[in-house]
Amino acid sequence: MLASCLSLLVGCGDSALERDLLAYQQRLAEALDQPPPEPAPVANIGDFPERRQLTLEIPPIREGMLDVFALRGCHIANLVAERNNQLGKTAAPSQRWLYELRLWRRLSACWNAEAADALAEGDRQRLARLTDIKTRQLPLASYNALVSSEEWTGSFSRASSPLPLDELSAVDEQLAALGYLNEAVIHQFDRQWTPESGPLEQALATLRDRPLSAELMRALMLASQRLEEASRLLESALASRHGSDDDRTGADAACSQTTTLPEEGDTLASLERLETQALRWFAGMDRLLDAHVAGSQAFQDYRRQWLDLDSETTPLASFVRVRDDHLWLRQQWRQRCDTHEDLR
Repeated sequence: MLASCLSLLVGCGDSALERDLLAYQQRLAEALDQPPPEPAPVANIGDFPERRQLTLEIPPIREGMLDVFALRGCHIANLVAERNNQLGKTAAPSQRWLYELRLWRRLSACWNAEAADALAEGDRQRLARLTDIKTRQLPLASYNALVSSEEWTGSFSRASSPLPLDELSAVDEQLAALGYLNEAVIHQFDRQWTPESGPLEQALATLRDRPLSAELMRALMLASQRLEEASRLLESALASRHGSDDDRTGADAACSQTTTLPEEGDTLASLERLETQALRWFAGMDRLLDAHVAGSQAFQDYRRQWLDLDSETTPLASFVRVRDDHLWLRQQWRQRCDTHEDLR
C-alpha cells in the first residue's frame, strides 16, 4: 500500500478523509460479513496546459514616434513608454492587462472628445484604427492575464493533496477573490468602474494561498474511489441473494443478524459538505470563465474535462454519480432486510 501511494504521489491513508472512508468500508464489510476491499491507488488530476498552450496571440502594434506624438492630445505617450521599458516588458500578466485597459480607455475617450476633431485626417484615421484594435484586443488581454498568471495555474497544481474536510471554509475565502476577478472583467468596458492594482493583486494573492481547485478535485476523486469500493461490497452481497439456495440461506442469515447497515454517520454527511463547497467553487469559476472569451483550445479541453458543471467527466460529476449509486445500493439492502424478499 505504501509503495503504491509513493509511486503515484497521491494522498494516502494519512488524511482524515481517507481514514474516515476506510473506516466506513470496514464497518460496512463487517455488517455484510465480507472482507474489506483492498484500497486501490487514486489517480491524480490531469496536467494543466502550459502557458504557451493557454494564451491567445495578441499581435503587436508598431507606430512611429512621430505618429504617437501626433496623438499627444490623447495622453498615450507615457503609457506606451511605460509598456516598452524594461519593467513593462517583464511585468506580471495582471499588470499588462491593466496597461491595456488604461490604453484603451484613453484612446476611446480621446475618440469621443473634441481632441479627435482637432487632428489631421490621417491622425484621426490612425486614432480610429488604434481604438478599434485595442477594443477587440482588450478581452484577449484580460483572458491572458488570468490564465497565464502563476496564481491561476497554481490552483491546478498536481503536487497537491485532497482538501481536508475540516478546511472546506477555504472555499469561502477564495470565492471572494474569484468574485472580484469576475467583477473586473465584467466592468472592463465600464468607464464608471475604476481598475486598481491593489485589489487585483490581493485577489490573485488569495488564489496563491493554496491550490484549491486541485485540492477539491483530488478530494472528490478520493471519495469516489473509496465509495466505488464500498459499493462493490453491497453489490456482491445483493448478488448472493440471487445465487444458489445455500447462498441465499447465508445471505438471509447475515441480513437477519445485522438487520440494518452501519449508520452513514459523519462520513457521508461530510461528503455532502464537500459536494456543496465544490459546487459553489466550480460554479464561481464557471461564472468567471464565462465572462471571458472562450480561450485556447487546450484550455477549453481542460475545462470541459475537469471543471465544467455541464460535463459528465469532471471529478464533481463523477462523485455525485458514484455517491448516488452507493446510496441507492444501501436503500436496496435496507429494503431487503426489512422485507426479507428477493429483489428480482
